[in-house]
Amino acid sequence: RRFDRRARELRHDILGRHLAALEPDTKLPCADLFTHVTHVNRYIALAVPERFRFPITPTEADIDELGHVSNLVYLRWVLETATAHSVSKGWGQTQYLGLGTIWVVRRHELDYLAQVKLGDSLIAETWVDSWKAASCIRKTELVRGDGVVVARAATTWAWIALATGRPMRIPDELRATFE
Repeated sequence: RRFDRRARELRHDILGRHLAALEPDTKLPCADLFTHVTHVNRYIALAVPERFRFPITPTEADIDELGHVSNLVYLRWVLETATAHSVSKGWGQTQYLGLGTIWVVRRHELDYLAQVKLGDSLIAETWVDSWKAASCIRKTELVRGDGVVVARAATTWAWIALATGRPMRIPDELRATFE
């Protein structure tokens, strides 16, 4: 117990030194966390992107020869959820094309964790996890009605100029909408 307490105090001291070096109102990219820093004597809530929730109901067309939802359908749901999130924030295809730009998928990582069958209900949750100058990583979780996470995805999206087909800097206005 003494060792655990000392290790915890050491972690708090290290975290406190890092936090003391930050400017006021600095956003910290981090997991869902609420930490008490003893020597700073204040509570610090670390920034967590807002999750967009989108309901999904599998159809008969989604079921493969094994009697569960096809792996390809999971990917379709990830893309449909990303589109719905963007539209909900006022950024549909019309707005993107009006700027002469579009999002293009550069990479998908998809972990299949459990089966989905006809009759199951799901909630897809998505958020923009990190940003670079001309790309972002969007994460998505598909959660079955019983609370089981059935899939996790990370998609790298590139912001592309239609005229050149080359990446370009993401406008601050767009980035702020999803942060």
